[in-house]
Amino acid sequence: MAVKRMDNMGIVVESLDVAIAFFTELGLELEGRATIAGEWAGRVTGLGNQHVEVAMMRTPDDHSRLELSQFIVPPVAADHRTAPVNALGYLRVMFAVDDLDDTLARLQKHGAQLVGEVVQYEDVYRLCYIRGPEGLLIGLAEEIG
Repeated sequence: MAVKRMDNMGIVVESLDVAIAFFTELGLELEGRATIAGEWAGRVTGLGNQHVEVAMMRTPDDHSRLELSQFIVPPVAADHRTAPVNALGYLRVMFAVDDLDDTLARLQKHGAQLVGEVVQYEDVYRLCYIRGPEGLLIGLAEEIG
């Protein structure tokens, strides 16, 4: 077997503090914050000398992590936050929640907006997409079956 697990998914944000508050409200826990800077980091990313503020968030089950990054240097090169659901490339992250209606109500206080509508897939899930902080596309799923 080549892959042991997926360690994390990364999202670049404009405001680390706003993103941390949103994902904390969703139920993730802040594992830590750090500054990553220097030529060594740029060798990994291909960006050269870089300075990035990073926050690692983890799910309550401790199985998944979300890495939030705010680039100081170099400046952000592109903005995909308003891309539609059928755009190419990495687009969204999906979270399983225990109460979709309650989760939506709490996240709307942080500016979340429903993309389409809450739908039910057979007798298995209630699902929706929201736009979170900075327009990030996030999927929410409540298992009902």
